Amino acid sequence: MTESRQLDPYTSPKTFYGAELRRLREEAGLTQAQLGERAFCSGAYIGQFETAVRRPQMDVSKLFDEILGSGEHLQRLCRLARHSKYPEYFAEAAELEKLATTISEYAPMLVPGLLQTEAYARDLTRTAQLFAPQEEVDNRVTARMERQRLLDEPTPPELWAVIHEAALRIPVGGPEVMREQLHHLLELGHHHYRVMIQVLPFEAGAPAFLNGTVIQMTFSDAPPVSYSEGAYTGQLIEESRLVAQYQRAYDLIRAAALSPKASLALIESVAKDYTTP
Repeated sequence: MTESRQLDPYTSPKTFYGAELRRLREEAGLTQAQLGERAFCSGAYIGQFETAVRRPQMDVSKLFDEILGSGEHLQRLCRLARHSKYPEYFAEAAELEKLATTISEYAPMLVPGLLQTEAYARDLTRTAQLFAPQEEVDNRVTARMERQRLLDEPTPPELWAVIHEAALRIPVGGPEVMREQLHHLLELGHHHYRVMIQVLPFEAGAPAFLNGTVIQMTFSDAPPVSYSEGAYTGQLIEESRLVAQYQRAYDLIRAAALSPKASLALIESVAKDYTTP
């Protein structure tokens, strides 16, 4: 994930930040590992910033400025580079999705964003942002639909979604929107070779993650991460012990869920409920 590559620094604020960090580091006569040692992180982590794989962090940028004697240069660039079409708490997780080899998600109350239809996403966004201007709602929906292009890549990540039965039965947008959404899940579950969908039924009892969405991501050449999200907030988790704990809890939820075949049968049954008056 941190392979050496030549980036056009003017492609985006993030690539410009990476190019400037590399320039300042090399002028200081430091390797990535040496800068990482002084900044209390790994050389690979420095490489992720320099190759625009990771979004810059303000606290780390302040430390870089102090070490490299660059005033507030990297901090100012960091503010530009952190601007995102996604909410601030989710922006870094959205970037990591593009690099993941596997994405495993548990959704307790809502269909996961990567599997949502536009109508479902629009109603959900409008409900959550009741007083937001229409333009803001449109931008958020567009960003969510753009995320889904990930599944159309030549080699998309393996996506394993465990959806609580409650998410199938909460009528977001009304019967027509829910019917379309559930049929979309069926289409993906039956025909997308990299998407696996399971349903955690009510009779499974209280799951480990009761109150929020959890996403586990693995990478070909970097440690796994977890992302936890509640209402209007989220947190990217990188500490290895905690990520492993999240993974164990996710595995228990997946084990308690219906088989993929039985899950699709339940989704089809619920979809019929939205068709029948």
